[in-house]
Amino acid sequence: MQKHITVRPAAGTWVVRAGGAVIAESSNALELTEGDMPFVIYFPRSDVAMAFLDVSDHKTTCPHKGEASYFDIVSKSMTYSNAVWSYENPNEDVAEIKDHLAFWVQDGVQVERI
Repeated sequence: MQKHITVRPAAGTWVVRAGGAVIAESSNALELTEGDMPFVIYFPRSDVAMAFLDVSDHKTTCPHKGEASYFDIVSKSMTYSNAVWSYENPNEDVAEIKDHLAFWVQDGVQVERI
């Protein structure tokens, strides 16, 4: 049986920009593919400028990954609500995403390989 989620090292260097600022840059990011959905890049927390993030009260639960905690991105120009998520205690099958953050791509928030 094929795994529903695949996690592997993301090739190259990845960056997150929000409101014109670089929020994260990493050569140690992970690429998570879930089913038929597009892959998501997870950045090590140590490569994220946490000063731009405020903890949100929002939480969601995924049967495959566990409970996600969310953060708002606070830039000079605006706040991007619940734009970042993290699995603080992920399910065993995706344990490698612990201490990593993913970003919701939207107008003003870009995740790209450089």
